[in-house]
Amino acid sequence: MIDSTVLITGANRGIGLELCAQFAADGWQVIACCRNPDSAKALQALGERYPGIEVQALEVTDYARVDELAKRLEGRPIDILLSNAGIYGPKGVAFGKVDPAAWREVLEVNTIAPLMLVQAFVSHLAASRQKLVAVISSKVGSIADNRSGGSYLYRSSKTAVNQVVKSLSIDLAGRGIAVISLHPGWVQTDMGGPDAEIDTAESVAGLKSILQSAGSAQSGRFLEYNGKQIPW
Repeated sequence: MIDSTVLITGANRGIGLELCAQFAADGWQVIACCRNPDSAKALQALGERYPGIEVQALEVTDYARVDELAKRLEGRPIDILLSNAGIYGPKGVAFGKVDPAAWREVLEVNTIAPLMLVQAFVSHLAASRQKLVAVISSKVGSIADNRSGGSYLYRSSKTAVNQVVKSLSIDLAGRGIAVISLHPGWVQTDMGGPDAEIDTAESVAGLKSILQSAGSAQSGRFLEYNGKQIPW
């Protein structure tokens, strides 16, 4: 039995659900967080299959609830804090049609919430062996890779969270905590669509390989699921 724990947000579907499955299959303790556990039938079924999965209700933008969960889990080391919850926002929004309210919502979930999560759980991380924070970002957040424009809401939120990751990697280094940003690939999920290049199993297998071995040498990097480094 592996005596390691991973906390995963957005655990009820897509990449988050597959991350729970693969980590649990490897013998990890998994704290699987989602907004509505009662309606998360696939996650509940997974929890029945793997006793190491513990389902917790969490809305990542309700910061009082985030702090409450951190307090309930006080004293429990968390080896990997994996911020996976995210939203795309309205699709096909062209220049001149951007809704600032929708943009703020995307930024709240994708950029602000990951930082607040780390602030709440930093002591749990510091008490663990691996001490790793990982944020599921996206290659579209790479400024150097932007050759098509558009996607203002989602693209900017991922660029911004990459900057959060970089700053955290510096600020938390003294506590031995590594922080990385991950691109899962173009994945066949509700967000990625059916025409995406890879399925969740392939994406998560690559992500898990990185996550289980990452440490201070990888801190502050932006990595693709296949291990390649992406320019900021």
